[in-house]
Amino acid sequence: MDKNQKIRYIVKTKLFAHLETWRLYTVTWCGLASINGSLIAFNSNGSLPSLKIALLALFIPMMGWIAGLYLSDYLDRDLDAIQKTHRPIPSGRIKPNEALIVGGIFAISGFVLSFLLSFYNIILVFIVAALVFLYAKISKSRGIVGNLNRGFVTVIAYFFGIFSANQPIQHIPLYIWLLSVIFLLHDTNSNLVGAIRDIEGDKAGGYLTIPVKYGIKKSVFISLFLTITWFSIAVFIPYYYGFLKDVFYYIMFLDFLILLFFYIFLFRSLKDYSRKKGLKFHEFFVIERTTLACAFIFGILNFYLALIIYLVVILITGGSQYLLRKRYEFQGQSK
Repeated sequence: MDKNQKIRYIVKTKLFAHLETWRLYTVTWCGLASINGSLIAFNSNGSLPSLKIALLALFIPMMGWIAGLYLSDYLDRDLDAIQKTHRPIPSGRIKPNEALIVGGIFAISGFVLSFLLSFYNIILVFIVAALVFLYAKISKSRGIVGNLNRGFVTVIAYFFGIFSANQPIQHIPLYIWLLSVIFLLHDTNSNLVGAIRDIEGDKAGGYLTIPVKYGIKKSVFISLFLTITWFSIAVFIPYYYGFLKDVFYYIMFLDFLILLFFYIFLFRSLKDYSRKKGLKFHEFFVIERTTLACAFIFGILNFYLALIIYLVVILITGGSQYLLRKRYEFQGQSK
């Protein structure tokens, strides 16, 4: 291997290592939650966010999310070394200090850009930083507390979008506050389902997640209860307050079909569970939550513009899962 080939190999190895760490299939969800908040808040005043505000509301939470992933991978490096030695840090493709530096760059960049929005957005940056550290360092291993912690991170992303409208808190309609429960319960549930695939490694590492404490079957029933709860809220609040176009309900019906297919697959897989099936469980949630977030976009924006956004996000989410997720979860493993 000559010098140029070696350089290209190193660049390619580093590039894929960082792309794996970014987990684009989850980062888009954070940005969509924020865009939902921004669109809904502006729509309550009969307007739409400017392109500048929309882009800031989309990318700043994504930058914070990526920073959190670097921190989480840094703190989890010993646990990953037990079962996931192929991941970027345990494999040596990313050095621990490198992860902290790159994550810090994302965090600082997002913080600086938040000054282009409201004072509340700046405050939320500190709140989400505390929640991310709490999750990665303490609550992740503590069952439902960790799941709720992750849910609150997404709620903060949603509020980040709301406050990008820069309207006084007392003028924010009640239904906007109520919608935050959807994001809380959905991401709590998603995090719980994600823990199913990691049950072996978490058990070996002493993590007391819901699947470790109560088993996969009970975890699935808890997940189903959370889904029924947040889905009911997601349909009822827009119907009761009437702030979205009817196309929202058509997309929610599509979301319902995805969920139905997901839980049929989930219950049928209980008898012959494997880590790869556990990954499939969460992959369904990733596509489903993209559909949920885009339902609100359809309910506010022009149909064709919303359709383009939905297709682009599905392409990014589905494509990154196909190209990177199995590489991140299973490379070098037989199961």
